[in-house]
Amino acid sequence: MNIKKTEANGHIIATANADSIVLTDEQSALDIIMTISSTTGSSRIALNKEAISEDFFKLSTKLAGKILQKFANYHIKFAIIGDFSSYTSKPLKDFIYECNKGNNVFFCPIRTRSDR
Repeated sequence: MNIKKTEANGHIIATANADSIVLTDEQSALDIIMTISSTTGSSRIALNKEAISEDFFKLSTKLAGKILQKFANYHIKFAIIGDFSSYTSKPLKDFIYECNKGNNVFFCPIRTRSDR
C-alpha cells in the first residue's frame, strides 16, 4: 500500500492506494486506521475503491456499516475514491448520496475521459 500525505486547509490527509484488496472486514479496517493514522498523524484517510472488498458495496452484507462504524469510533474521516457508476443498486446509490451529505464518510468519484 502506497500512502501519500498532503495538507489542505490546515488538515493532513493520508491518501492510500493499494494494488490489492486490503479492506475486507472490521479487523482490516482497524489495521488500516492504526497503520495510517500512526504513520501520518492524520485523522483523514482516503482509499482507492479497488482496495475495498466488493462485499462492502453489497449493503445486504452489512459490511459497510460495520467498517464505517470503526472509522467513526476512532474519529477518522474516510473517503473512498473511485468509479461508482457500475453500481445499479438504488439502496447503494442512496447510501452514497446520504454519506456525501454528511461530514465523515465520502464517496469521491474519479472522472473518466468520457466525463471531461
